[in-house]
Amino acid sequence: MSLIRALSKELQARSDDSLRALFSARPDLMSPAVPDFAALAARASGRVSVQRALERLNRPQMQVLETLHLCTNTDTGHSASAATLKRLINGSTVTALEPLLHSLQELALVHRAEPPHGTAPTAGRQRYYLPVGSLKDVIGIYPAGLGRSYTELVRLQPAFAQRVVQLVDELHRTGADIAPAATPMEAALSLQHWTASPEALQALLAGAPDRTAALLARFGNWAMGAVPQAQRRASVLNEGSDVGPVDWLLARGLLVPLDAAHVELPHSVGMALRGGFVIEHFALSPPVPRLGQTSAALRRNAALGAIAETLRLVGELLHSVQEQPLATLRSGGVGVREMKRLADALRIGLNEAGVLAELSALSGLLRLDVDSSAWIPAPQLEWPSLPRQEQWLWLVNAWLASERVPSLVGQPVSGVATAQPHRGTAGTTINALSAEAQRPDAPVVRKRVLEILNELTLEAVAADGEAPVLDAAAVLERADWSQPRMARRFSSLIRGVLAEAEMLGLIGSGALSQIGAAIAVEQPDAALAILGEHLPAALNHVLLQADLTAVAPGYLDPELSEKLLAMADAEGQGPATIYRFSVASIRRALDAGQDAASLLDFLREHSATAVPQPLQYLIEDTAARHARLRVGPAASFIQSEDETALLELLNSSAAAGLALVRIAPTVLVSPAAPREAAQVLRGLGLSPALEDTGSAVVRLRRSTAPTASARPVYTAPRTAPADADVDAQLAVLREGRTPHSGPEGRGSAAPGGEAATQLGLETLQKAIRLKQPVVMNVVDSLGNSSRETVVPVAVNGGRVRVFDPAKETERVLSIHRIIDVEATEELLQ
Repeated sequence: MSLIRALSKELQARSDDSLRALFSARPDLMSPAVPDFAALAARASGRVSVQRALERLNRPQMQVLETLHLCTNTDTGHSASAATLKRLINGSTVTALEPLLHSLQELALVHRAEPPHGTAPTAGRQRYYLPVGSLKDVIGIYPAGLGRSYTELVRLQPAFAQRVVQLVDELHRTGADIAPAATPMEAALSLQHWTASPEALQALLAGAPDRTAALLARFGNWAMGAVPQAQRRASVLNEGSDVGPVDWLLARGLLVPLDAAHVELPHSVGMALRGGFVIEHFALSPPVPRLGQTSAALRRNAALGAIAETLRLVGELLHSVQEQPLATLRSGGVGVREMKRLADALRIGLNEAGVLAELSALSGLLRLDVDSSAWIPAPQLEWPSLPRQEQWLWLVNAWLASERVPSLVGQPVSGVATAQPHRGTAGTTINALSAEAQRPDAPVVRKRVLEILNELTLEAVAADGEAPVLDAAAVLERADWSQPRMARRFSSLIRGVLAEAEMLGLIGSGALSQIGAAIAVEQPDAALAILGEHLPAALNHVLLQADLTAVAPGYLDPELSEKLLAMADAEGQGPATIYRFSVASIRRALDAGQDAASLLDFLREHSATAVPQPLQYLIEDTAARHARLRVGPAASFIQSEDETALLELLNSSAAAGLALVRIAPTVLVSPAAPREAAQVLRGLGLSPALEDTGSAVVRLRRSTAPTASARPVYTAPRTAPADADVDAQLAVLREGRTPHSGPEGRGSAAPGGEAATQLGLETLQKAIRLKQPVVMNVVDSLGNSSRETVVPVAVNGGRVRVFDPAKETERVLSIHRIIDVEATEELLQ
């Protein structure tokens, strides 16, 4: 019976609660809704859906599933039971394997099947299973890390097939207990039988060169390895004392060359090295890492310090970018020179500046100005006026939801390594705010990392006042156990995610902080309450010194810090920042519209000490010499000897759009371009003359109403569909109608559409593997259908290549012209 049909019958027999659990674990099965159980089974057997389901399995489940795949045959219906798997999984029991098989059945990755032919009647009480048909394509050619069989390698590797008979003959002549062969397939079977016994293989390896065991150990998790000049080195059966382990193994067929640089450890050799087991190490519980300890007080202080420092730096970054926007490169992102300028302004390292810029941008605090192609602070920004704990939650919510990974800034692009990440050749490193820092799976990885940190923290036994220290190795070990198919994604992002979490105070002194634990369990209100209780309030005063400096005795209020930065230059790092006043800094404040009186009043209001006389003299003297010469923007001027006419024009509301400024009795200036100014004047009935028609035209920015930056709200990645959607899907399956159709079932999808396609592909692929003929109902270009008996050869790209035995020719048919496909064996039944 078809695997899809068998799974469809099993799904139809399930209870509603079982189907709810299935949709919760595999939400893609009902997105969009399926019309019937046949379509549900077809979708559950699809390659993409199975791949997603496998990413959620833990290591014991994956080990059982891979072993079941290796010891069953979906084409012949040869099934396996827990007792069968027990013999192939070292350290397992039937009692332990049955719940795992049941969990895989609940996920629709396996289904119940009839016992294999010839099974003893006493074994009828056992449950036998078969995996879904697409599992082979999803798992790949090396299930459980084991290689392909000698027979398959002979069939797929012509170079190995040409020399395998000679290899077997040479082994036989040298006294090896291997049967001679006349054909490549017989030679493959001889090698398979020769290497099948763990004891015989160990006896053979006893005479191997040094380091052979260490080399074979490197194939413990994967059957393919890189060996230079593999095919040339495998040509002769060497017996000299200077033969290396690779040459020795290749000469005896224990490694098979795939090409000039790669070899493969055959299936029987890998099984023998594992003692005859598919799975050598099996455990139902995750490994327990050895963790260090830190004090809870140190953890809290480190987390609070990191939060306060991050908030301070983000505030300074916004002020710096306000003063001078971050210019972008033509290729996208911000270049090293611009980031170096920002890092110098913030007095931090280049990598840290890149991470802060990314964090500010993904939080909506910075935006890309389309006119200047530069990053500027978002208009009408609410963030600076928020309490500090709400500022922190703003950043954390944006970080959790963002698909950008700030810690990738400065890292090599596509694995290109460079000794100096920020000074490599063009295009070899990831620039800040560039598209290369985008990772669609980043929210899922961050959420899972926080969950693992919380799990390890709760499992660790720590004394009162102590907290476990968690590192990347411990998190990776748990991630590899809980989701082995996702381990590669975790390994590429884990260290950066932990560094970003520490910068946001979710980790303190290497341990998960209390607010980090609250965020991990999706309790932001609890995190805000903890932070509001422990985070020191921002200070609203400084200490003015006679050496023209102001000392911040702690973290300053963002508004106070921004105003100080407008009139002084910050020095040093950390909370006790020193602000130095100079002629240039005072002039900067005066250029911004301040005057000496307002500056002194501000300092008197926010200083815990009196304003030193040197500072007062500096401000007053600089203000006295300020604005003797004035510079302003002007794109055009209007000159006339008629002062009265110019005065009327200056006061005219119709000319207000020109923003006219009188700089002399007979001269007005405007930021508008000369042609634009002349056009407005002509509209007022005047006749201006353009003196310089070749002058550069000043581009005017488009007038856009500034929009307030919305406060980010984090929503955890949905892992289960809504209850209402599940109820609607169950109504479709049980009653045969769509979720919004009437009681009569009007509007329901035509049954069999999706299922028929999958059933047809399943029949074709099975016929290709077994080299069996099928009967196709094919429609030609005129719409005429005909039934043909052909032998499918390959399916690829929406086309199927078939061999027509009647005409003894090969043809290529488009799949959309095939109405249905039936196996000849089904027609005979």
